[in-house]
Formats: sequence, C-alpha cells, structure tokens
Amino acid sequence: MRIVLTGGAGFIGSHLADRLIAEGHEVVAVDNLITGYEENIRHLLANPNFSFINQDISQPFEVAGPVDWVLNLASPASPIDYLRLPLETLRVGSFGTHHTLDLARAKGARYLLTSTSEVYGDPQVHPQPESYWGNVNPNGPRSVYDEAKRYAEAATMAYHREFGLDIRIVRIFNTYGPRNRVDDGRVVPTFINQALRNEPLTVFGEGRQTRSFQYVDDLVEGLLLLMERGDHQPVNIGNPNEMTILQFARLIIELTASASEIVYRPLPQDDPQIRQPDITRARGVLGWEPRVPVELGISRTIDWYRARIA
Repeated sequence: MRIVLTGGAGFIGSHLADRLIAEGHEVVAVDNLITGYEENIRHLLANPNFSFINQDISQPFEVAGPVDWVLNLASPASPIDYLRLPLETLRVGSFGTHHTLDLARAKGARYLLTSTSEVYGDPQVHPQPESYWGNVNPNGPRSVYDEAKRYAEAATMAYHREFGLDIRIVRIFNTYGPRNRVDDGRVVPTFINQALRNEPLTVFGEGRQTRSFQYVDDLVEGLLLLMERGDHQPVNIGNPNEMTILQFARLIIELTASASEIVYRPLPQDDPQIRQPDITRARGVLGWEPRVPVELGISRTIDWYRARIA
C-alpha cells in the first residue's frame, strides 16, 4: 500500500514508519519538525519506498498519486511541548485534522486519528472504557491538548457520518521507548536521564498518582491491527498494568543502578491522579494486548538513552 503518515518524524511515527517499510509498504512521511526530528527517520531517507515532506498540516497541502491509508499522528504530545506551543497544538488538532480528513476523502483512503487518553481528563471512572466521556477542564492549561484531541475525534466522526469515510480512532495511553526525546518532559525520559546522571528524580505531589506504561512496539502492533480489523468506534491502546509514579521512580533507580535520590515537587494543575485503560475492546475486536513486560521495555529504553548520553 501507499501510506501517508503525518507526524512521521516523531517518536511514535518513526517507529510506525519502520514497521510499514519493513512490511513492504510505501510511506510518505509528513512532518514540520516542530517536535519531531529528522534524525528519527534519517536511516529511511535512502529507501526508495520512503519519502519525506516538510509540511505543517495546519496549512492546506496535497500529496500526488494514489493513497490507501492516511495515518494522522501529527501533534505536540507532551505537556512541556503543548504548553509551549498552545496555539500550534489547537491548530493541528482542528485545521490539521480537517486537512488530513479531506486528503483521505479525496483519495478514497482509510483514515486513522491518533487520539489520546487525555480525552478522559482526570477520570472519575476507573479503569477508563471508551464509553466514558471524561472529566476535562475545558479552559485549564492542559486543555489545549485535551480539547484539540476531543475536537479531532468529533470531526473524524462527522466525516464518517456525513461522507461515509472509513475511519479509525485510537486513544493512546502512556507510551515509551527509544527516540522519545531527552527533553520531552514526560516521566519516562525524565526519570531515565535523571537516573543515568545520578541526579535526583523529580516526583510531583506524593507520587501516588498512577500511570500505565506501554512499550512503543506494542503500540505499533495495535495501530496496525486497528487499521486491519477495527471499526469506526474509538479503541483504547495501552497497558492495563497500573503503577504509581513513586513505584516507577524506584524501578528506574533499580534498573539503572543509579545513586539518585527522589525529590518531591508540587503537582501541576489538572494533572490526572489515575490513568488505566480498559482494553476489553482491543482484546475482543483486535485480538490485541501488550506483550512487552515493563522491565524489558524500560531496560531497552535505558540502553538507548545511555548510548545517547555517551
């Protein structure tokens, strides 16, 4: 197939590009490199089945030739990025979604929107099924990402209802692995790099808030199964094995054999206190569940960051 992949130079997008190329597909990666890096796809640039377009999808754009799938992964995704780029985040979730939906419609292509567990906000239902509408502060600092993705879901569903567009919507939970930027600001790269430098690990609040961490290879597998076997209803893709941030900090210290201590800082505004996916739909519809144990995935990720630091 010929596949347009927006956000193709990002952390998740570049891993997805690798997998698609390995399976023999042609990939047209689109990225404006605002949070992605050309380094993530440099190894693919000489491949005849890969091409790269430096483009902000918030602006109208075209892709010549036939297209079978449009996979929309474009957006700042970490708090440090979307708080630094609030208007860009809103634009890519709104204008960018419409432009990619229009592309899929013009090409008769199947469309994937990568949404997020952030649409559940600070949830009052636990674990979170796709039927849960969420508990989101619509005008807090995090809302630029939450509401951009909630709008993107609404737009994608509207194209499905209005035009019969063949769509998929995935709600991605915390994902980690190689190529996640050192300065990304999310907990996994932050903790690993602090531990490798024997610096204090920064835990917000008392560290009792929970997250569920999945390795990037598991996510990529889930995305492809969703494209092949899914329907138009949203699907959670995440690891249901929940742990507290404090437990995770101690695991990182153990796996890095670090001399780091743990220090505590005030909680950011609207920081979710619990986060755990209900993956009943993913298991039943896709036959998917995470396979990589957290200790193995984190060890692989530590090795990657250690080599970067060296």
